[in-house]
Amino acid sequence: MSPTAPRIYVSCGEASGELQAALLLERLVQTVPGLAVSGIGGRRLRAAGVRIRRDNRGWASMGPLAALAKIPKLLAIMWLETLALVRDPVELVLLVDFGAFNLRLAQSLRRLGYSGRIAYYFPPSAWLDREGTAREVARTTQPIVPFAHQRDFYRSLDIEPAYFGHPLASVIQERASRPAPASDAGTLALLPGSRPQELRFHLPRLLEAAAILRRDRPRLRAVLAAHDDDSADRLRAPAEAAGAEVVRGAQEALMQADAALIASGTAVLEAALTGVPCAALYVLSEAQARIGRRVYHGRFVTLPNLICGEEILPECLQEAATPQALAAAVAPLFEGGRSESMREDYRRMRALLGTPETLDRIAAFVREMIA
Repeated sequence: MSPTAPRIYVSCGEASGELQAALLLERLVQTVPGLAVSGIGGRRLRAAGVRIRRDNRGWASMGPLAALAKIPKLLAIMWLETLALVRDPVELVLLVDFGAFNLRLAQSLRRLGYSGRIAYYFPPSAWLDREGTAREVARTTQPIVPFAHQRDFYRSLDIEPAYFGHPLASVIQERASRPAPASDAGTLALLPGSRPQELRFHLPRLLEAAAILRRDRPRLRAVLAAHDDDSADRLRAPAEAAGAEVVRGAQEALMQADAALIASGTAVLEAALTGVPCAALYVLSEAQARIGRRVYHGRFVTLPNLICGEEILPECLQEAATPQALAAAVAPLFEGGRSESMREDYRRMRALLGTPETLDRIAAFVREMIA
């Protein structure tokens, strides 16, 4: 390995992890001459200059039942990548989110004697407080955690993770305030998620909720966010039938919106940091929901509510996520008073999440790991 041309291997299994990896790698490329990055990813990492060894398209799934059919393929890829890295080590293996795959990759590397540096950015169990998982992450990698809650949990186990805050606090700025729309108009952003199962469960509910809102706001404009070109192609026909427009990416939809309905995930955090009033939903199959209820007993599922420890935006989950309930949750957010109140809550959340320097500090830490 040449000291003048450091190499990073990155492993991302889905869209949210790719976003975080791309933001970090873009900062690193600016300050590390000749940095070469390869690994597992998709469109977002390819655009960031990563040489994709394995395309992760179709890897993401909702819940353990949906993941079962993918296990043989992913295990085979995991072992092939493990063997390749053992044969040709890099300065840093950077694992990002996607714990079911990435933690096993770290374990298999250590099992085969890999002694190089491994960092786990956005390690698993951020809100489940699983002691065994946290200890295994720390045994095999250097954890870099994005939440103060997760930092404190690791410390309770006498593990010191790297913690600087959440990188999105550095890169997403609150947009300027805008006047409330006319009482018969407004723009509603619909963000159903990126996984096929999310589109199947969420899209019909979101489009029907928009139709319900149009009864009181006949000039309501609905913009539907597509994750990529394939998603845009799938969404175009149902969107046009429901009188909605398809746009590329969460930020494109959010910047146009007076209010939003969003599948729980990173996009809700993006909306909060942008300052867009929103309500969240999430729906699983009944079998997956039963498993989820056994595993997770927290009050909230959306990141802004979890960060603040209180409901600062409405959550409509599972059987409660009816189109009528979604419409009722988002309707008040078009009004100026409720919108501004939510923006104040968002500012409190931002203060808990990080600083404008957070991403630069994370990049500096990773840069030291490859020095």
